[in-house]
Amino acid sequence: MQGILINVLIFLAAAIIVVPLARLLRLGSVLGYLLAGCALGPWGIGVIQDSEVVLHVAEFGVVLLLFLIGLELEPRRLWGMRRAVFGAGFAQLAGSALLLGVAGALLGLAPGPALLIGFVLGLSSTAFAMQLLVERRQIDTVLGRTAFAVLLFQDLAVIPLLAVIPLLAGDAAANGGADVVLWLRVLEAFAVLAAILLVGPRLARPLFRLVASTGSRELFTALSLAIVIGLALAMQMVGMSMALGAFIGGVLLADSEYRNELEVDIEPFKGLLMGLFFMAVGMSMDVGLCLEQPVTVLLLTLIVLSVKFAVLFAVARLGGLRGHQPWQLAALLAQGGEFGFVIFGTAAASGVLPVAEVELLTAVIVLSMVFTPLVLGVTGVIVRRLIDRVGTREADAIDDPTRPVIIAGFGRFGQVTARLLNANGVDTTVIEHDPDQIELLRRFGHIVHYGDATRLDLLRAAGAAQARLLIVALDDIIATRKLVDLARAEFPDLPLLVRVRNRPEAYEMLDRGVKHFVRETFGSAIETGARALTLLGTDAERAAQIARTFREHDEGMLDALHAVRHDSAQLVSLVASSSRDLERLLRAEEQVEPS
Repeated sequence: MQGILINVLIFLAAAIIVVPLARLLRLGSVLGYLLAGCALGPWGIGVIQDSEVVLHVAEFGVVLLLFLIGLELEPRRLWGMRRAVFGAGFAQLAGSALLLGVAGALLGLAPGPALLIGFVLGLSSTAFAMQLLVERRQIDTVLGRTAFAVLLFQDLAVIPLLAVIPLLAGDAAANGGADVVLWLRVLEAFAVLAAILLVGPRLARPLFRLVASTGSRELFTALSLAIVIGLALAMQMVGMSMALGAFIGGVLLADSEYRNELEVDIEPFKGLLMGLFFMAVGMSMDVGLCLEQPVTVLLLTLIVLSVKFAVLFAVARLGGLRGHQPWQLAALLAQGGEFGFVIFGTAAASGVLPVAEVELLTAVIVLSMVFTPLVLGVTGVIVRRLIDRVGTREADAIDDPTRPVIIAGFGRFGQVTARLLNANGVDTTVIEHDPDQIELLRRFGHIVHYGDATRLDLLRAAGAAQARLLIVALDDIIATRKLVDLARAEFPDLPLLVRVRNRPEAYEMLDRGVKHFVRETFGSAIETGARALTLLGTDAERAAQIARTFREHDEGMLDALHAVRHDSAQLVSLVASSSRDLERLLRAEEQVEPS
């Protein structure tokens, strides 16, 4: 027991020291965990010798991660992803397997084993990719959904990869036994999947309802973990990914009333075990083999990364991703996957692949994982340079410079403004600097011109000299300042309506003599407050009046607050006085009898 506690303490201490350091160096927490694992393992200081035991335990972190992701995907959303799963997913795996299989054949492997190696190396690491997407807050973006679709297809492909190994082994081929084994395993997998899909929801929800009625938080957590572990083991028993079973369980419970409680209960276990998983991968790296055959290991790793990067980039482009997205998808999924350890181990035990060859391929998978954060960093630099190069292109020609309103910036804020104006017959000239955004908007029928709105020549071409209004809806406050200063200097008669994010930015506009600006979240926050009052029992008309009074009072106080904004004592005093005045004003209104 003491030994276990010492190991736990060592893992926690390593994570606390190395991960913040890696983040400080902008390497990411995943690479930090890997480096910590390398330092602790048999090829580092040797504190932990048996990395396989740690890896098996830590794999449960991947299971919990996929369960939580499944909770965010209701069945209808998952059904909507079917084309991406079987389109992009199949294209990526087939393309990578074919090219890597050909490379293996050229290196002297037999066609069957070469193609098996191609398929296995074509798998990506669900743990690495999903963790990086979560860290970058890209899990619910187009990039995140595409990456997840590819990973989901790869998980589905694991069972045929495992089932084909007896065929390649040839030990049962003489009497057709291999074919029987293959079909039995496939049927067994489908039977377990069908049982989970049909029976799972009917059993899980009554169980959760029963446990919730006891009021025991610990029992609810125990049931949550039991369901995740049960589904994972059921899938593993038929040779499929444990993570896939947990994901399906999450999807089935995504629209249940207990989803939020499940997320809260499982999140802490997931975070700790994911970190342990990455450290275990670092510990399992055979540094001795890398030192004995450095050129071979590095060359094979670069071949895997390059081939998969090229295939993923092509699949992303064909799938409609543009700009930086194909680069990021390719960098995110170019590494080998953790399930390769299992398949290669089975192939070695069956005699399909020599043990020495499997050890080399395992080292390649681990090294490709280690390189993933670095590949993402290099790709990010390349993408930024490409964007800068694109940014120097000539601005689009503006066909009609006589439209009365110019909108600079066409994100969500600018789009809603333009739609409202256009619906009321007001023509607008829209200028946007993001090429990816422009391409997407044009697909939906918007007329958007590429260019930098802070350039004087473009403003003149857009008709700023005769326009009736310039709406500044840029995301960047620096660009907003630059455009406002330019417009006031060159077009003093042009009215400005400026989007700002908060009071300090509003003060900056007042400093520049701009009287008309909109705080982007101010209106929606007031509307939320008014709706909250109605839900709490306030009459709807009274709630609307309170919202109007609040808005008028707050906007009326801006000039006074602007005048004392650099004196913190006066500012605090004025804000407190303003709050008391508002309360008195609302009470006075409430006492006024309707006429």
